[in-house]
Amino acid sequence: MNDKTIATHNGKFHADDVFSIAALKNIFPAFTLVRTRDLEIIGEADIVIDVGGEYDPDTGRFDHHQRGGAGERENGIPYSSFGLIWQKYGLEICQGNQEIADAVDAGLVSTIDAVDCGHVEGVAQGISLSQTISMFNPTWEEDSDLDVCFDEAVAFASRILTRFIASATGGINAKDIVAKAIDNADDPRVIVLEQYTPWKTTVLNLAAEALFMVYPSQSGQWIIQAVPVELGSFEDRKSLPKPWAGLSEQAFKDETGLDDAMFCHNGLFIAGAASFDSTMKMAAMALQA
Repeated sequence: MNDKTIATHNGKFHADDVFSIAALKNIFPAFTLVRTRDLEIIGEADIVIDVGGEYDPDTGRFDHHQRGGAGERENGIPYSSFGLIWQKYGLEICQGNQEIADAVDAGLVSTIDAVDCGHVEGVAQGISLSQTISMFNPTWEEDSDLDVCFDEAVAFASRILTRFIASATGGINAKDIVAKAIDNADDPRVIVLEQYTPWKTTVLNLAAEALFMVYPSQSGQWIIQAVPVELGSFEDRKSLPKPWAGLSEQAFKDETGLDDAMFCHNGLFIAGAASFDSTMKMAAMALQA
């Protein structure tokens, strides 16, 4: 039963109103969506997004275009309608897990807010998710229904939001596993994971001595990977031995003396072998190099 009416503006849409509707689909299984600028219709709606000139979460009003805006984060990024919706419903969408809700806000919501509000400092260059959503609008050469295009954009945004939540959940759930591996390491410079889990953030935060990670790949082989100096950096705390660069198969076996050595990337940040024992021998060689 459509027991809620949600209103947003008609015409050209942006990532903030599209993602707001996508988020609300997680809260209200069914609702009536009205895209309009008619103030009378807007006044009768249960929830109003990105239009109406009012921010009052208690009465379901989530606009940020009014004089003075609708507030900003501690880092200075203003709230767009998506950020306002996430403030109210994000925790519920993330099943009550504040850490996940905060991670999605930091990785997705705040960026969309920043682009929508023109707060571009710190936003990565190149095509953004906000621009991708905007491309769902018909071009001047296309005779397309804007409401149909909006629905297509919402479907796309819903999938993106679902994957952002899943990614944030996976990263947070991995922290305990990686932290335990750090505590159990025989040598604090080499951390062994029994299964691959996202490790970089936890290792960089908790393991200042760690130089290499060892873990099984999805294809069954074992991997040794250098720990970067910081997230996103191509510089490692310690690279793999220079003579290994770009070697594979027999050439790599000859260089390492390991019968099941498989490859080493030319960038000296990752290498692999068929067995755990050989990969640990690689780690020992790398520590001595």
